Amino acid sequence: MNLEENIKYTFKNKKLLEEALTHKSYANENGVKSNEKLEFLGDSILEFISSKYLYSKFPKLNEGELTKLRATVVCEESLYEVAKKHNISEYIKVGHSENLNGGREKPAILADSIEAIIAAIYFDGGLDKAEEFIINNLEEAIDIASRNVGQKDYKTVLQEELQKNGDINLEYKIIAETGPDHDKTFTAEVVLEGDALAQGVGKSKKLAEMQAAKKALEIINKKN
Repeated sequence: MNLEENIKYTFKNKKLLEEALTHKSYANENGVKSNEKLEFLGDSILEFISSKYLYSKFPKLNEGELTKLRATVVCEESLYEVAKKHNISEYIKVGHSENLNGGREKPAILADSIEAIIAAIYFDGGLDKAEEFIINNLEEAIDIASRNVGQKDYKTVLQEELQKNGDINLEYKIIAETGPDHDKTFTAEVVLEGDALAQGVGKSKKLAEMQAAKKALEIINKKN
């Protein structure tokens, strides 16, 4: 499978990779195992390995700064970028209706598949190989995110930017929740004086709001 060349890991047990690429919509239609359980484990492995890496690489950061840095990197947006890098949409199996609805390109589905692949690599080659995959794919994102550690977050920057000409009414609304209770994905919308500015997606309400603020700042900067 060309995907193994893309991710730089060759599976001894090819069924693990196949399972990691099987969305629940396809599994339900065809009576096979979905990648949900692998995704569940992969999420925990990703959090542990990224925490260990950040702890070692940034010894001067405090707990709050490390948490913020990890949240910036270990998020749907970052994992979606990894999925795009490896052309996961070409290999993932989705059900017929999900496919018609653009399921192969949905950020949440692609991001979840990366977590499933992490767990599949763990089962096939051990924790060291899973760690190698994680660091190889997130090291650049960690480097970029670490440059902003200690600086104001996106919500604060957006508030200050918009308040330059006087008081404003800026609010955040959670407009969608998807996924099981243990692994929800939230969509937030940032609204200025009743008008929507941008939307953001994240694994928590706070992260979704932060991504919405980030997108709004990008839009504002393009206009200026």
